Amino acid sequence: MSSTSILLWSVLPYLAIGSFVIGLVWRYRFDKFSWTTRSSQIYEGKLLSFAGPMFHLGLFAVIGGHIVGLLVPQSFTELIGLSQEAYHFGAVTMGGAAGFATVIGIFLLIYRRRTTATVFAATTKNDKTMYVFLVATLLAGCSATLSSAGVIGDEHNYRETVAPWVRSILLLHPDGTLMQSTPLAFRIHAAIAMSLFIIWPFTRLVHALSAPVGYIFRPSLIYRTRDNESTTGNRKARPGWERIKY
Repeated sequence: MSSTSILLWSVLPYLAIGSFVIGLVWRYRFDKFSWTTRSSQIYEGKLLSFAGPMFHLGLFAVIGGHIVGLLVPQSFTELIGLSQEAYHFGAVTMGGAAGFATVIGIFLLIYRRRTTATVFAATTKNDKTMYVFLVATLLAGCSATLSSAGVIGDEHNYRETVAPWVRSILLLHPDGTLMQSTPLAFRIHAAIAMSLFIIWPFTRLVHALSAPVGYIFRPSLIYRTRDNESTTGNRKARPGWERIKY
């Protein structure tokens, strides 16, 4: 295996994981108040009302598909009676639909950000860089999906190459040779995705890791009654003023 392949498939994954984890810890400890999406809904809400859900719901489906496809071995799905052909058909159709919705959603969001003056004025260079990496990752992922279906080049079963490579990284026994036999679309997608994880903690994408869990356990709000007349005193209200009850 060449030195370039070693750097790409055996070293870069750990650099991405390290940057992702350490960056998140640093951001939370020292830059917690910037941990936000910097919502622009106040400036424009009509296009956002359907482009936002389209992108986010599509992305959730894409992430779920990646978790199943990369972390669940092919032997397990075959053991429970799901053939490779059935799995492949479902992955291509549902994954393709989710990817299509995600790409359309992100392009609509970018269009909104570029054409709405107030939203564009609030866009930073950091945001623009993040959009470049995010869109590149999504487009490369769509190309990989088409490649696995045989639409681009020969049909490829990524569960025999990419998935074992990902699991080897997580098990701390990286096997970069698995990526050498994958189509170019998969290698491009993996490289860009790792680059996205490197910059993730330093962009607005950190909001994806936030969940309002504390809201479930917060104490109930306590409201004061307005029926108690004794706290208003004996002084007569001035003309034109209504007495405020506490």
